[in-house]
Amino acid sequence: MPLTPATPADIATVSKQLGRPARDIVAIAARCICGNPIVVQTKPRLGHGEPFPTTYYLTLPAATASISTLEATQVMKQYEQMLADDAALSAAYLAAHEAYLADRAALGEAVPEIDGISAGGMPTRVKCLHALAGHALAAGPGVNPIGDLALEACSWRQSRCECIDYDAAKLETT
Repeated sequence: MPLTPATPADIATVSKQLGRPARDIVAIAARCICGNPIVVQTKPRLGHGEPFPTTYYLTLPAATASISTLEATQVMKQYEQMLADDAALSAAYLAAHEAYLADRAALGEAVPEIDGISAGGMPTRVKCLHALAGHALAAGPGVNPIGDLALEACSWRQSRCECIDYDAAKLETT
């Protein structure tokens, strides 16, 4: 999927989605049919110096809530068993890990603390469906098989808008 530059309006929307100021966004990696960000691409090292391995970060509240509900069903254990039982699925998941690392490397900043670490438990575990779904949305169908499975199993769909009116929403700071 094509990345699009993050505009000031996108940054404001993501900040409202997250309920805090957005940090170190490189681009918008997936959008709702209405145009709002769903997934952002984030720098591998945040501005204050912390390594940040989650290159693709799921921000849309409807999507994150749906993935959280799916995680609560303990489906990650089922997906891990599928990886153990299916060599082709395991190979595709390894390829997703490598694609994720290549995408991060393309951002141009080597971060030794997270070298070889992608996100979501790749390439052998299923640890965070939010990260895997974010990668699947950013990369498109067929790149991250576990992310694809999570998106199919959750109740949220990219094909329908479930955004709130972000212009009316208030960003609360503490």
